[in-house]
Amino acid sequence: MPRPIAATIHTAALHHNLQRVRQSVPDAKVWAVVKANAYGHGIERVFEGLRGADGFALLDLAEAERVRHLGWRGPILLLEGVFEPRDLELCSRLGLWHAVHCDEQIDMLAAHKTQVPHRVFLKMNSGMNRLGFTPARYRAAWARLGALPQVDEISVMTHFSDADSPRGIGHQIEAFNAATQDLPGERSVSNSAATLRHHTDARLRSDWVRAGIVLYGSAPDFPENSPAHWQVQPTMTLSTRLLAVQHLQPGDTVGYGSRFRATEPLTIGIAACGYADGYPRHCDTGTPVLVGGVRTQLVGRVSMDMVTVDLTPVLAAGVAAGFGTEVTLWGRASTGAILPIDDVAQAAGTVGYELMCALAQRVPVVVEGAA
Repeated sequence: MPRPIAATIHTAALHHNLQRVRQSVPDAKVWAVVKANAYGHGIERVFEGLRGADGFALLDLAEAERVRHLGWRGPILLLEGVFEPRDLELCSRLGLWHAVHCDEQIDMLAAHKTQVPHRVFLKMNSGMNRLGFTPARYRAAWARLGALPQVDEISVMTHFSDADSPRGIGHQIEAFNAATQDLPGERSVSNSAATLRHHTDARLRSDWVRAGIVLYGSAPDFPENSPAHWQVQPTMTLSTRLLAVQHLQPGDTVGYGSRFRATEPLTIGIAACGYADGYPRHCDTGTPVLVGGVRTQLVGRVSMDMVTVDLTPVLAAGVAAGFGTEVTLWGRASTGAILPIDDVAQAAGTVGYELMCALAQRVPVVVEGAA
């Protein structure tokens, strides 16, 4: 039999989370952000669950082609725009909308020969200080774009740095609103955190919201709020099974470096998952895990192919006829118990985004609810 590890993509959860976004902003259209191969889930695997969105937003032209090949005829937005002049030819051929965040991209558009004008989203650097025109230069960039025959409608957009934290959006939305006052076109300002946390703020009007991490069942403002608080469901489960059971005595150690030493008799299970599967090596003793749907913890270091777990809360777990008890590294156990990916990421000193995107190619992926 194959190694028992697998990742499961939950189509129904993707659909649920998209509807949860719509509940927060019923008057806005929703970009489903599928950059980074749909946050590690796989664009083709999430398409059915997210096809109810109004558009798809991503970075990579090859990913845009994949969305079109799936049969999507609606809007696709390149969030970072184009990277070289010939990219505009593909935008014309595929009907892609694209961000404009610098003078060089305007220069490329001005030199581009096209029969069909482009729909662009002019990006403001309202305080994030990554991409975009400063408020002082924004209207001049808008006027220059508006004078180009290669440009059709201009939408305005920005990106928040602190929508998930106490600083909030005030310092940026005030700058954005002042610089875009009276400019025509649709607006796109809210990411996942702003969509959930600040949707009642009167200053925050979005014709389009950009739903990213919330679609994949992670809380954008964890640990202040959990996925359960926002009523979103995990869309990826990483699960495996026990390979063996060991019975330790006081003083026995576990794994490389003997990082864990038993202080009393202890039963541990060895599960088929390691950092070569994308599970973070930085996880250590205390990282939560579900065994048979019961919450317990790792003991010792994560190795390339295996982790060790404390079986104290679930002593009935084991291996019978080569078939070990289910171990859920994150997501939904077969019992219905949930281990949020955010809890695991916190133990690893990172965020759920990274864990999703780091899933290794050697892990088989199953799509639950696929046609």
